[in-house]
Amino acid sequence: MKRFLTILFSIFLTCVQSFAFTVVIDPGHGGRDVGAVGRISREKDINLKVALALGNLIKKNYPGIKVVYTRSNDSFVELGRRATIANKAKADLFISIHTNSTAAGRKGTTAQGTETYTLGMHRAADNLAVAKRENSVITLETNYKQTYEDFDPNSSESYIIFEFMQDQYMASSVDFARMVQKQFATTAKRVNKGVHQAGFLVLREVSMPSVLIELGFINNRQEEKFLASEWGQKQLAKSIYNAFQAYYKKNK
Repeated sequence: MKRFLTILFSIFLTCVQSFAFTVVIDPGHGGRDVGAVGRISREKDINLKVALALGNLIKKNYPGIKVVYTRSNDSFVELGRRATIANKAKADLFISIHTNSTAAGRKGTTAQGTETYTLGMHRAADNLAVAKRENSVITLETNYKQTYEDFDPNSSESYIIFEFMQDQYMASSVDFARMVQKQFATTAKRVNKGVHQAGFLVLREVSMPSVLIELGFINNRQEEKFLASEWGQKQLAKSIYNAFQAYYKKNK
């Protein structure tokens, strides 16, 4: 009887620990939304591979942490649905993974490096441009104007609302974003383009600390080779994992 109670208690502790912390990993784009396109790769594929690698690292080293993906295959998931998944899971942290590109597209660019965004004012034209590009995915959704209350991803005026929003999770989001950028520079040896704020719809809708990560520029030929390689994807996932580990230890 004593042994039976001990086993039950052990199972109980495991269940409690498994829901002690929940992280939602969001591979940007997917399905008919390919995202940015390079010479040898597509954004949606890079995002997914890095996201799955990150999730596997967390599950392997922290079996008591619940890992939820907004998508785990090549499927199209609406922005609003991504936020709903995170909110329903009552996540403690939301990590949206993307790959950057410039207006030059496949013509190529010398721009390189990683950057991590939190929700906030688009204080620079470059930040606004990135937000517009990532938010434009909603135009692929049916009735997106009704869903997002007439939000126009291509209108600068639509972003004014972000200047009035109160984000109670801002400090934690910025803290984690800084950890991510530090690890990209030290672990993956990437150019650190810093932490920024911009009006990303997917971050606006979630009720927890959240970041949107740009892994690098897919239209930079040298950087694309790294992004598309298994080695590069593992290094990027390891960097985000190291940041997550530091953040979790600080906030658990």
